[in-house]
Amino acid sequence: MQFSELWLRSFVSPALDSDALGHLLTMAGLEVEEQDGVAGPFSKVVVARIVEAEKHPNADKLRVCKVDAGLEDLLQIVCGAPNAAAGMKVPCALVGADLAGFAIKPAKLRGVESFGMLCSAKELGISEESSGLLELPEDAPIGADLRDYLALDDTLFTIKLTPNRADCLSLTGIAREVAALTGSPLSLQDCAPVAAQHEATRAIVLDAPDACPRYCGRIIRGVDAKASTPQWMKQRLARSGIRSISALVDVTNYVMLELGQPLHAFDEAKLNGAIHVRFPVQGEQVLLLNGQSVLPAADTLLIADESRALALAGVMGGEDSGITLETRDLFLESAFFAPDAIAGRARSHGFSSDASYRFERGVDYALPGKAIERATRLILDICGGQPGPIREAVEADKLPVRMPIRLRAARVRRVLGIALSADTVAEMFRRLSLEVARDGEGFLVTPPSYRFDLEIEEDLIEEIARLHGYDNIPVVAPRGPISMLPRPEARRDAMSIRRLVAGREYQEVINFAFVEEAWEADFAGNSDPVRLANPIASQMSVMRSTLLGGLVANLATNRKRQTSRVRVFEIGRCFARDPAGQPVDGFSQPIRLAALAGGLVRPEQWGEAGRNVDFFDIKADLEALLLPRVAEFERAAHPALHPGRSARVMLEGRSIGFVGELHPVWVQRYELGSAPVVFEIELDALLDTVTPAYREVSRFPAVTRDLALVVDQGMAAASLLKALWSAAPPIVQHIELFDQYQGKGIEQNRKSLAFRVVMQETQKTLEDAEVDAVMTALTRHAEESLGAKLRA
Repeated sequence: MQFSELWLRSFVSPALDSDALGHLLTMAGLEVEEQDGVAGPFSKVVVARIVEAEKHPNADKLRVCKVDAGLEDLLQIVCGAPNAAAGMKVPCALVGADLAGFAIKPAKLRGVESFGMLCSAKELGISEESSGLLELPEDAPIGADLRDYLALDDTLFTIKLTPNRADCLSLTGIAREVAALTGSPLSLQDCAPVAAQHEATRAIVLDAPDACPRYCGRIIRGVDAKASTPQWMKQRLARSGIRSISALVDVTNYVMLELGQPLHAFDEAKLNGAIHVRFPVQGEQVLLLNGQSVLPAADTLLIADESRALALAGVMGGEDSGITLETRDLFLESAFFAPDAIAGRARSHGFSSDASYRFERGVDYALPGKAIERATRLILDICGGQPGPIREAVEADKLPVRMPIRLRAARVRRVLGIALSADTVAEMFRRLSLEVARDGEGFLVTPPSYRFDLEIEEDLIEEIARLHGYDNIPVVAPRGPISMLPRPEARRDAMSIRRLVAGREYQEVINFAFVEEAWEADFAGNSDPVRLANPIASQMSVMRSTLLGGLVANLATNRKRQTSRVRVFEIGRCFARDPAGQPVDGFSQPIRLAALAGGLVRPEQWGEAGRNVDFFDIKADLEALLLPRVAEFERAAHPALHPGRSARVMLEGRSIGFVGELHPVWVQRYELGSAPVVFEIELDALLDTVTPAYREVSRFPAVTRDLALVVDQGMAAASLLKALWSAAPPIVQHIELFDQYQGKGIEQNRKSLAFRVVMQETQKTLEDAEVDAVMTALTRHAEESLGAKLRA
């Protein structure tokens, strides 16, 4: 939003200079992005008239001008501007003038004396481009100081507004803010009703009242569309970044800048029947004022008559119904459109407009009538004409409602950290034109129609902070008791896990949670991943349900850079559809730990032969993380892992993840060279641990026995080990598998598994009979439960 300081000061003029005013606006939340003068620094430049302009005797592109600058005698000035002509009024820099450091002195150009300089807008710093002398209006007083005549001692402010402060997209809104912040008197523009001079009206039908609950229109007859826009209006429009087009268009733009209400004027002669505010029919097209023909979507609101669409509501008028310099009668519209009905409609067609920028952020629903009266008065003053009565169609129950907001004084003190008296707070609200009533120790505050950003208690607290001044709120260091929170000994945190994994030579990585869709299919077998509505890149279109994709990408990147030994891990959140679990809006978001090891088990050295990492190496790493608890590993298939070299990790009867070697297909597809080994488990399974408990150290020797059992080829050693432990008495301290044998002496489809059993008693030395009894019990249980046989 760009505006002129002088225009603003016509509404409110605080005792602040331009810099202080800019700082005030910024600290109040209306950030001043740019602050520039409208012209460069210059002096002794006056309004002058060229009396004569003759060709220079010694130069084809120069003219010798006789100039009336309000002095006793005419000045002779040599000028090279192509548009210099007798009779025109232009700026004249007198001898002694200073144009941004360039002093004007008497000079002789190609043998002809020159006493001054005729100036272009660029030379005066008014414009960056200029094709000739700055032509001034015919009524410009000769000899007047140009800075005073053109009001060049002005500053242009460009403010950056947050989307919720659309009420400040007008000079009136900014003036209200300045008045509230400074306490200066506010003088707003009078929008008194204009008396009707005829009874002609045009019917208005609201076919979409939810999108447009209020629409006003007025017929003005007999206007002079060719009338010139006043210089003061052109100047204010230009300094707000809007070029002058014609008097009627300029008036609608001016009222939009002044009040914040976009308007549009139709040529009355081009309309047919009632005005309808409706949605388009299929295939309906609109030719807009910018020359673009659009096919509006079904949810795009239109202004139409009985025969055709006239405009995109709240966005841009149509070319076929717009006013021209030949227009004699016009239909002036002013409406309130719901922001949701306008938002994004202009951008969907590849352009934007001042009207859509305001409507999609919200315009005062009580303003259309006032704006049409103001525009009518300006049109009559500039273009003449006879106004008719205002015709209004309104669905009152569809208009926004400003509900009272309850504000607690204690809440203000708690949020802002300062104590303000009730009278001070009430006065702030009155300066903001808020209706305020006392409610016990608090207030009941009703916002005006143009402050739709005020809805909750915190909004009012923010207003108090803005008016009090953010820089007036003291900086107080927070104080509070600090106590060490209890930390259960049986519970670890994620950082402890990170240290444990890093201690086993893994390096932590952090990858994006949104990944390629192919990764989900390859590494998770997920054909229905959680898709992003607005991905930052086409290759990051879904949310990950596994961490493996990122780790494989890390390995591929390192392999391409000749780093063969890679050990990485990541702790991160995954995302999956889970309508039956404990989802967040239908999704589960577990945190998992995944690790990948590829290349040599240890860095290459002379002391031992190199060996690539295998399943059992990473299984050992995983078991170390789970200590002192012991996990079980079950053969299981996984879409990312090699068949027969993968396992499900079971802890206390439930699956917590998987471990295995990457599938050869993915090794080849992602150009990994050799297959890495990976695991991925739930982080919560690692955080819970076992509280250490004291156990007496035995002073008596341990007894070791070996037990070799023959079982079916397909039986897992873990199943047999579990069975042995279930039958082991308390004196059994360890049972470990130490050998597997197949071949001579063992039946086909059978195998021998040898276990080492360690027994020890804390109170005495074990006798052979006790040891034999334990071994017999273990053997019998294995035979009865699993069909095992003692190996001969």
